[in-house]
Amino acid sequence: MSGLSSHQIAREIFAELLPYRRRFPDPILDRHSEEQEVAAIQIPRLQAFIERGETITCVLPAFPTKSPNPNKVLGTLPDMAERLSLSFLNHLCQRIQLHYAPGMRILICSDGHVFGDLIRVPDPAIDAYQAHIEQLILELGATHLGVFHLGMVAGMAEFCASRDFDTLREQLVERYAEPLAQISEEVKTTEEGVRLYRAMTRFLYEDSQLPDTPLSNTALQRDAKSRTHAVIQRSRAWGNLLAERFPAAIRLSIHPQASHSLKMGIHMLPTRDDWLTPWHGVAANLDGQFVLMKRRDVLALEHELVHIHGRPSHYLIHSKQAAA
Repeated sequence: MSGLSSHQIAREIFAELLPYRRRFPDPILDRHSEEQEVAAIQIPRLQAFIERGETITCVLPAFPTKSPNPNKVLGTLPDMAERLSLSFLNHLCQRIQLHYAPGMRILICSDGHVFGDLIRVPDPAIDAYQAHIEQLILELGATHLGVFHLGMVAGMAEFCASRDFDTLREQLVERYAEPLAQISEEVKTTEEGVRLYRAMTRFLYEDSQLPDTPLSNTALQRDAKSRTHAVIQRSRAWGNLLAERFPAAIRLSIHPQASHSLKMGIHMLPTRDDWLTPWHGVAANLDGQFVLMKRRDVLALEHELVHIHGRPSHYLIHSKQAAA
């Protein structure tokens, strides 16, 4: 190991992570003060791994399943958006190993079955997506990435094996969830809660805007709002399970996080929307750089669909155009 102290190494590792942070802008703190607050939380947690000489473990609830809305995505299986994101995460771990030999390992905690019924994606489609994610990790040689899902949890694995996902979700809520009334109150009374509620409602609303839906936008919005609290409840239950299973792990998130949060939001691809993820968008090669966009925004530009191994992969945007 280098002559640096564990604190100095932790600071170097934090400096590798910071440029990719998904910000949840603080109403009072400026960006520098925000980053200092994030550092005060994350650096001691990184330092604890270093002092034990252990590989730094991160948990990232992510890669659940593709959005069911073809206006946002190319299909039901992983494509270039996931490939680039997984490659980025593995490369990030490789860079961290330059500072700390035991390195970092990120566990992809696939959470599709956690709320598949609420986002209205069939469980077999979630199985297929997650199997392709695991295969993609192998194809990429992404040795710093691993997977964790409900099928690996004692007391729940049997429900995965028997394909009884409804009971699986009931068990998760019973053992790890906060009451819906508590969540409902929080999303009304805190700024973070209000923003989360609005973002989750927007996701559910957009995902329900299917080309053949007979419902009006007003009806779709009402339906989305009726599911939002339960989605937040299940998502937090999954987070509580992960915190119990991996108490020391660095907790990454695909959503923007407040600077005082134990979680640190992380971008995996450039995007102008801090809430957009690879499974809610498509990869578009814009002037030589891949960016994440919604499919309908790509279709409004001059574009070409690229296939790899006979499957839609990503878009090439021919001329210099702004990604809306």
